[in-house]
Amino acid sequence: MIRCVVLDDYQDAARRMADWSALADQVSLEVLRDHLDPDAMAEALQGAAVVVAMRERSRFDAATLARLPALRLLVTTGMRNAAIDLAAAGAQGVVVCGTGSAGAPTPELAWGLLMALARSIPREDANFHAGGTPWQSSLGIDLAGKTLGIVGLGKVGQRMARYAAAFEMRVLAWSRNLTDAHAAAHGAERAASLDELLRRADMVTLHMVLGPETHGLIGARELGLMQPTALLVNTSRGPLVDWRALAEALRSGRIAGAALDVFDEEPLPPGHPLRGLPNLVATPHLGYVSEANYRRFFADAVEDIAAWLQGAPLRVLSPG
Repeated sequence: MIRCVVLDDYQDAARRMADWSALADQVSLEVLRDHLDPDAMAEALQGAAVVVAMRERSRFDAATLARLPALRLLVTTGMRNAAIDLAAAGAQGVVVCGTGSAGAPTPELAWGLLMALARSIPREDANFHAGGTPWQSSLGIDLAGKTLGIVGLGKVGQRMARYAAAFEMRVLAWSRNLTDAHAAAHGAERAASLDELLRRADMVTLHMVLGPETHGLIGARELGLMQPTALLVNTSRGPLVDWRALAEALRSGRIAGAALDVFDEEPLPPGHPLRGLPNLVATPHLGYVSEANYRRFFADAVEDIAAWLQGAPLRVLSPG
C-alpha cells in the first residue's frame, strides 16, 4: 500500500472535496491539518511516496527533498508553486504535478477586502457585537468616481477592472510590458510608470507574480508617492510589499489604510507588528480558499495520483 499524505489541510477538506475511493486499493491516505516546520514535516513524511501540497504553504527545497528518499510524486494545488525546487525534485526522481484552479476566488476576495477597507466593515462589525457604542463609528469612502490602480493586468487584474467598471470607477493599470491596446481592451488607461499609477490612484491593488524584479516592489519610496487618503490591497504575494515600510506608513498615517491576504511569513506569528494596526484589514491567505476551488484542487489531485500509478502522469511541472 502506497502512503499518501496531504499537507496543511487546515479545514480538513481534502476528504470531503473529492472522491478518493478509486485509489483505495493502492493508496493509504493521511491528512495533516496543522502546519509543520521543516524538521517536523520531514519527520512526518518519512516513508510517504506521494505528497499533496496545498499551494505554497510548505517549502520543498533541495535540502527538504533530500530528507525524503521515499518520495516519488509531489502534487501541488495549482499549476505554479514557487516553494518547490523543480530542478532538485527532477534530479531526485520525483515527479511534480499540478492541478487546475478556479479564476474567480482571488479577485472576489480582493474586491471584498477593498470594500471592507473602504467602508470600515470589520471595525463596524466588531463595534456592533461589542455593544454598538457609538452606534456608528466610521465615515465610509465612496468607490464611484474614484480611480483604481491595478498593478498587473493579467487574469486576476482583468477581473478587478471589470468589477471596478461595475462600481463606476476609473481604472489605471501598469506592468512592465503592458501596452495601451491591452489596457484599453480591458477598460483601463495605461500608466506610463508605476510611480504615475501610485501618485494618481485612490486605491491600489497588486496582482503580480513574485520574482526578482517584483520582490519589494512597494517599499517606503513607493508608499511615499501615494496620496494620504489612498488604500492599498495585496492578495498576490506578501514579499511584493516591504511590510516594515507598510507598517510605518500605516502607523504614521502616510496612507489611509491597507488590506492584506498574503504575508512574508505564513502563518503570521502572534505579536507580529502588522497585527493590531487599526487601519489594516487582514485575512489569512484566503484568496484561493473556496469550495469550488478546493473541489477542483482535490479532484485533480486524485486524477494526478491515479495517472501516475498507471505510468502516465498528468499536468507535470518542469523547471524553466
